[in-house]
Formats: sequence, structure tokens, C-alpha cells
Amino acid sequence: MSTADLAGLRALLGVAVLALACAHAVADVPKIGSKRFTESYILGEILARAAGGEHRPGLGNTAILYEALRGGAIDAYPEYTGTIAREILKTEESLDLAQLNRRLQPLGLAVSVPLGFSNSYALGTRLTLRTISDLAKRPEARVGLSHEFLGRRDGWPGLKQAYGLPQSPRGLDHGLAYEALAAGEIDVIDLYSTDAKIERYRITVLEDDRRYFPSYEAVLLYRADVPDRFPDAFAAWKKLEGKISNPAMVRLNARAEIDKVPFAQVAAEFLGGETGNSRRSLWSAVFAPDFGRLLAQHLTLVFASLAAAILVGVPLGMVAARRRWLEQPVLVATGLIQTVPSLALLAFLIPLTGSIGVWPALIALFLYALLPITRNAHAGLVQVPRGLVQSGTALGLTPRQILRYVKLPLALPTIMAGIKTSAVINVGTATIAAFIGAGGFGERIAQGLALNDHAVLLAGALPAAALALAVHGLFEALERSLPRPPR
Repeated sequence: MSTADLAGLRALLGVAVLALACAHAVADVPKIGSKRFTESYILGEILARAAGGEHRPGLGNTAILYEALRGGAIDAYPEYTGTIAREILKTEESLDLAQLNRRLQPLGLAVSVPLGFSNSYALGTRLTLRTISDLAKRPEARVGLSHEFLGRRDGWPGLKQAYGLPQSPRGLDHGLAYEALAAGEIDVIDLYSTDAKIERYRITVLEDDRRYFPSYEAVLLYRADVPDRFPDAFAAWKKLEGKISNPAMVRLNARAEIDKVPFAQVAAEFLGGETGNSRRSLWSAVFAPDFGRLLAQHLTLVFASLAAAILVGVPLGMVAARRRWLEQPVLVATGLIQTVPSLALLAFLIPLTGSIGVWPALIALFLYALLPITRNAHAGLVQVPRGLVQSGTALGLTPRQILRYVKLPLALPTIMAGIKTSAVINVGTATIAAFIGAGGFGERIAQGLALNDHAVLLAGALPAAALALAVHGLFEALERSLPRPPR
């Protein structure tokens, strides 16, 4: 590889690192997380706007938010008392705020600011049922439950045991459940008591006649040092105490889910900002104010991970081509990474790195980019005609000189093809990174799923697709500009 090629790779890595620093350098403001459902998005926006903080939306389920809070990736997030007791503290007791705080203290966490409403889990149906006990008598009922509810201590496992429910539920994203119920594809779903769609779809909320579900009072869960680190922000949050009633929360959810108003606008309206009745159009959703931020984050994820994969993958391919006994171990190891599902790899990297967001996402994208680059570097080098290598040896060239002046120039088009493939794949895979708070256009896709809003889904998918085409075109032009070896 020529000095110019090496300089180009160093420049690419330098630009990627600089972009990473710029895209994620933020002032010391409180970072508020939220889960991946409408109400949590709205509450996260309200808390961030009230305190002048940064909202990291749709990070995932309770376990991910909890790890993010413990690791310092976020400072606070809206949670529910029953969830804290059952999922975080692993107790079946009903605990008040004082009791919760005593048990959270050893974990370095605290809870306060009851917002004024309770959002309980419940089961909903359009069948002629009244209680959950009635459901136990209908084994043929088709049950579709959110993935988190299927695994929670206060979810399906305990509910099934308490009521002797015979059904075998399917996993279903909460944002799609109401439409699946209305279409007759399932008969029973899990829901939240403040969901705006309950009345719209004329759903019967089954009575919890055995009092299985605990109380789910909406509160703020935060790191214990937050009041000292961010006294003004915490004072602003305290002013929200008791300000959101159950009917008010239903109305806020309806603004997002039924009126198709962006979460940020819903939060602004609640906090006394300007109101608006305009519904999201595809054009306005694509070119919303966050477009530049999401584009910068997406490009950073793609090119930073790609630069690292080039610096590792090309030498790996060279080693596999030179030491033939290492050929299969290297190619098999990089190939095995491709078999790991993206979300599973990201979930594994969160506890491994002790953080959410950019770093786990970059590591995952780097690992996924290795195979095409390593395989193409290996293939390009082993396909160099033996006669040319022998000619170089006859001319007195050393093995290092043969690699630099003969093999690499001939293999460069094949290597570039592998880099192009990795770049295009990474553009699509980077959308998954939004599910752990790394940003990018996947953030809109996650929100669109939560709302079952096709405009928001397309507002994330279309720019990502356009970016993939642009990256493909960029590398095509770069390949055409490379000098071709003489035939």
C-alpha cells in the first residue's frame, strides 16, 4: 500500500475521531433517559425541557435504563413505583417512597417527584370478558404481549401463575398491539391504564380481581448525587410534582398517538409553550429540526467504525493470506460475528463496556464491518498471479517490497470493494444503535414503532436508505479514481 494510501486511511480515522468528539461533546447538563413507549418519550421530553437537559429517547426496557443510570450514562429517567419494587429491587412488597429510597440508597440511586398519576399494567380485549379470571376460562384466546411484559417479574410469568392462565402468548411490540387487536389478529393485549387508544378502539380493560398488579405511581428515578450536581434542574423537576393527573396524561398520550404531534411539541405545550394542531406530514417529519443532528450522529457511527475496521481488517486479511495456516481461523472468527443478532450483540456490549450509547454501538459496527474487509483483503492478495510474485523476486525485491509494490496495488480494487460493502452495510446496521441511545436515523424508526406512525418510520428509513446510496456512490467514484494495474 502506497504512502498516499496510508495517509488517506490515517486522515479518514482522524476525521472520524474528530466527528465523534464534536457530535457527542455536550455541556454538563442532566441527561434524561426514556423507555420505548409513548408516555415515557413524552415524560422524558418534559423533564429535559423543564431542566434544560439532554433527552436520550427510547433506550429500551427497564434493565437497560437501570444499567445506564448505574453507569452514569444518564442521570435520571421517569419510572413507576411498582416497576422499581419488582424489577429493580426484586421484592413483592408494596413500598412507599421512603421505603424505596432506603433500599435504593446502597445502589447510589434515589426516587422522588411523584408526578401525580398512576399508570398500571392491565390486560385489554374486545372479547366479552370482564375479569382476568374470566380469561382463564378461554384457553383458545390469542394473547399478544409486549416483549418486556413477557419477561418481567410483575408481568406474564407471575400473572399466569396467579390466575392459572393456559394461553401461550406471542411477543408483539406495544406500538403495534392495538392495531393487531382491532384487526382481529389477536384477542388480548397488555396495556397501560393511561393509553390514549383504549377508548378509541373500544377496548375492555379486564379487572384485576385478584389484585395481582402493584401500584405504579409515576416518579423520577435518579442518581443520588443529582440534587447536588444539578440543583437548578432538580428544583425545576420538583415544581412538576403532582402536576400531571391521569386524565392529563391520557390527553398528552393522545396528542402524540392520535393527533400525530411530535413528542417535543407535546412537551412544549404542557410546559406552557405554543400549541399547534398541525399533524405530521412525511416531508415535515423527514426534515424536522433534528435532521442535522441525526445525520451527524449516523455519519459518525458509520465512518468511525469503518475506519477502525479498515485498520484492523486489512492487516488481518494480509496475515491470513501470508500465513495459510491462519487463513481459516481468521475468516471463521470474523464470519461468526456476523451470525450474532445486532440487538443481542448490543445488549451484551452494554454491561461489557459499562455504558450505553456510542461506544457499544461503535464496537458492534466495527465487528460487523470486519468480515467483508478481511475477506476481500485476503481474496485480493491470494489472487495475485504467482508469476508476478516470482518476477519481483527475480528482480531482487524483498518480500516487503513485493507486498507494497506488487501485491497491494493489484489487490486494491478487491480491498476497496470490501470496504464499500462494509460501509453500505453499516449505514443500515447503524439504525439499530438508536435502541441503546447512540442516535442516528434509527431514533426516528424507534419512535415510529412506538407510535405505529408510518410517517415517522419513513422519516428514519428514507434518509438512511438515501445515505446508503450516497455512500455507495462515493465509494464507486473512489474506486474509479484508483489507478488500474496494467494488463
